[in-house]
Amino acid sequence: MGRDPAPIGIETQRTYRGRAWREGDPEEHRGLLEGNTQERAVIIASLNCSPVEETDRMTEMGELLRTAGATVVHRAVQHRDRPDPRLYLGRGRLDELAEWVKEHKPDVVACEGDLSPGQQRHLEDALKVRVVDRTGVILDIFALHARSAEGKLQVELAQMDYSYSRQEGLWQHLERLGGGVGTRGPGESQLESDRRLIRSRMGVLRKRLRDTARSRDIMREKRLASAVTRVALAGYTNAGKSSLMNGLTGADVDVDNALFETLDATTRAFSRDGIKVLVSDTVGFIRHLPHQLVESFRSTLDEVRDAHLILHVADASEDDDGRAARAAAVEEVLDEIDAGEVPRLLVLNKCDLLDDEDVAALRRQYPSAILTSARTGVGLDDLRERLLATARARWDRVVLDVPYARGDIISAIYAHGREVTQDVGPESTVITALMPPVDAVRVRALLLQPRG
Repeated sequence: MGRDPAPIGIETQRTYRGRAWREGDPEEHRGLLEGNTQERAVIIASLNCSPVEETDRMTEMGELLRTAGATVVHRAVQHRDRPDPRLYLGRGRLDELAEWVKEHKPDVVACEGDLSPGQQRHLEDALKVRVVDRTGVILDIFALHARSAEGKLQVELAQMDYSYSRQEGLWQHLERLGGGVGTRGPGESQLESDRRLIRSRMGVLRKRLRDTARSRDIMREKRLASAVTRVALAGYTNAGKSSLMNGLTGADVDVDNALFETLDATTRAFSRDGIKVLVSDTVGFIRHLPHQLVESFRSTLDEVRDAHLILHVADASEDDDGRAARAAAVEEVLDEIDAGEVPRLLVLNKCDLLDDEDVAALRRQYPSAILTSARTGVGLDDLRERLLATARARWDRVVLDVPYARGDIISAIYAHGREVTQDVGPESTVITALMPPVDAVRVRALLLQPRG
């Protein structure tokens, strides 16, 4: 399923997803984990939801596996009020699945939900195959797509946090070998040793992330201190945010029909008539985004929290229920990163996939939204105009009576202002201009100071 977690210096970490590698052929499993073979995956789920939601969740899990490099060959869904606390699936359904797995020999079983470490171990014992849960698959995709030094550190930290509680099952074959009442077997000693190594590695990663984030913080502070309007793209993964950014700003951000293609925050600018807008693209969101990733990528997601406007990018081609569910997932993550109060503008992308009737229906349903197609360029001019209007609204309109002797003030107004007009008088000129708030304050202060 892509690759191993980033190494932390101990051999056992290569089996953090389960004991299948240790119990089977090491070379075979090493080839699978390194992506040398297209893996065959089985999706299992224990659900209590509507058929529409069930289809949506299973389809999304299939897309996650496809992005991670696996082919889905079978799906097993059990309808329960809640998953079995020990086995995840009920005993009867698990026995049926074990027979299917024994006959068809898939490479991995992927759970649509999150598994506790105990559930994961018991499923692996029953199925005799590697088992991963939804969080594990998402972390694997992040590991595949991390390109920058900071992104790799963030992903490794999230993997370490995820695998920490899953160490116990790796050493069950060594537990209590010492014997005797009250003794601590070598398995438990090895477990504690590995956990200390993981805690130590996580501390190193956090320190390196703090060091790496300093340059980002300096650049962000400069942007915050400037008058430039900051816009952040946020939305469900694969909604077309990176394509939209390329269309808006002429950037060359990598795009692909895959989930979580963009991990590293990218900022580009466009301007018109001297008014500049910064547009930032960050990691896409997903339903129940693993908390390890939210914490690890919190510094990157600051681009969203510090924005003046969030463009909530949604897929126009989705049905109403799917679009609403994904919008709720986006709002959940925005609240989690303290960006819930930032103004929003809904952008319905991929409208080129709809016919004219569907487009008209969306315009009626979302009258304040902007419909775009990053692929064809439809709606991008309207979106730019809306963003420029937002930037212009943040500027101050100043009216100053400037003596002719204060050429420094007149020059500053023309240098930093827009839409400048002058009403000439005998000893002074009344200048009206649109200026960034920071520059407007500075010019007013200059006018109160005698020139010296």
